Amino acid sequence: MTYNALPEQGGRDPSLYRPNVGLAIFSKKGLLWLGRRAGTRKDDAHYAWQMPQGGIDRGETPATAAMRELGEETGINPKQIELLEELEPWLYYDFPPPLKARLSGPYFGQRQKWFAYRFTGSDTDFRLDEHTPEFDAWRWTTLEDAPGLVIPFKAAVYEEVAKRFAKWTAPV
Repeated sequence: MTYNALPEQGGRDPSLYRPNVGLAIFSKKGLLWLGRRAGTRKDDAHYAWQMPQGGIDRGETPATAAMRELGEETGINPKQIELLEELEPWLYYDFPPPLKARLSGPYFGQRQKWFAYRFTGSDTDFRLDEHTPEFDAWRWTTLEDAPGLVIPFKAAVYEEVAKRFAKWTAPV
């Protein structure tokens, strides 16, 4: 199946794409945090991993939504991260037709504002059970590996994020 995989706006009408944030969380060693989506069959974990992301609620700024999603999806405290970069421009992906048919909204896909953060806490600070679990496991991996671990219709956005945030993979 072919997806409209270009992450640039490319003439897309932003009003047809749900506003969303994405969070790239880097360890002091320069590794990237990925969570395994809850409900994924353990024997079929291919494309089950992703960075924290979520919708921007009415009245929220992207930065505020990112902090809310951080807590909801990882359980860590915003005091345990340092902002490295807010990516310009927004990145887009389209929902594949079978997924779009199951969704009840008017959106063709998502437009995402991406943030890079440095995690300053310890691994025991991650609490996936603080809210309704989005992820059932997590791991540190290389930024370069992330596009191959996500569901294919998000891969082009992850490739763009990997290019733009590569400078944050150096150990500190």
